[in-house]
Amino acid sequence: MARATGDLAAELELTSQPEFDFGPHWNIAPTTAVPILLERTDQGQQLRELHLARWGLLPRWAKDLSFSARTFNARSETVTQKPAFRDAVTRRRAVVPVESYYEWRTETDGDGKARKRPFAVRPADGSLMLFAGLYEWWKDPAAGPDQNPWLLSTTILTTSAPQGTNGPLNALQQLHDRTPLALSWEDARAWMNPATLDRAVVETLLEEMQDRLPAVTAGWEIYEVSAAVGNVRNNDAALAVPLTS
Repeated sequence: MARATGDLAAELELTSQPEFDFGPHWNIAPTTAVPILLERTDQGQQLRELHLARWGLLPRWAKDLSFSARTFNARSETVTQKPAFRDAVTRRRAVVPVESYYEWRTETDGDGKARKRPFAVRPADGSLMLFAGLYEWWKDPAAGPDQNPWLLSTTILTTSAPQGTNGPLNALQQLHDRTPLALSWEDARAWMNPATLDRAVVETLLEEMQDRLPAVTAGWEIYEVSAAVGNVRNNDAALAVPLTS
C-alpha cells in the first residue's frame, strides 16, 4: 500500500480520520499489520472506519499469537463451517483495501526442477482492490498490567480463480488456482454490513459475490516482478516495477 493514509481515508469515504499513519509498503507479509475497512453502529449511527489489524485471524479462543500464522486466508467455500472463522463471518466482516498483490507461479525447467517466478496483480487503472475479509478482537493473556491486551486481527477470503476467455482471466487462472475474493464497491458495502447475519444468508452473499468476480477482475493486469519480493525485508517501490529481462 503506497497510498498515504490521508488519501486512502478520503478514497474510502470514512466517517472519521484514522488514528494511525500507515507508511508506504510494497511487501507485506502475513502476521504483520494491514489496514482494514469496517462498519459499526454507534448510538444508531453507522460508522465507517479504517483500522490496523494483524494479518492472520485470532479467534477469541486462540491460546497465543502463533495461531494467526495459519489463518491469514480463509476459503470462501468453507468459511461458514470452519471453527476459526464461522463466528466472525456472521458478525464481523471487513474489507481489506489493496493496491496490488504478489503471486508465485511454479514452473518446471528443462532439468525437471521446480522453479517459482513472482508476479504482481493489480488494477490497470490504479484503483483499489477491495478484498472480502473478517476481523476479530483477541485478548492477549500474556499482556502486562500496563499494556492494552486487546489485539485486532483479520483474514482475507479466497476463492477459485475465475474461468474466462479474456486475457486477465486466463492469466489469473494460469498463475494460481486460488485468488482473493475481490469485491465491487456495491458488494463491499453489503459485505461490511455490521448486522449479524444467518449463515445461510452469508453463504448466499458469498455465492453471489463469487459469480461477479469475473467482472471485478476484468480490468486487472498481471506482470512478472523481481524475485526480491521473496524476502520480506525488501520493501521499496522497485519491487512493484515490471521485470524487463
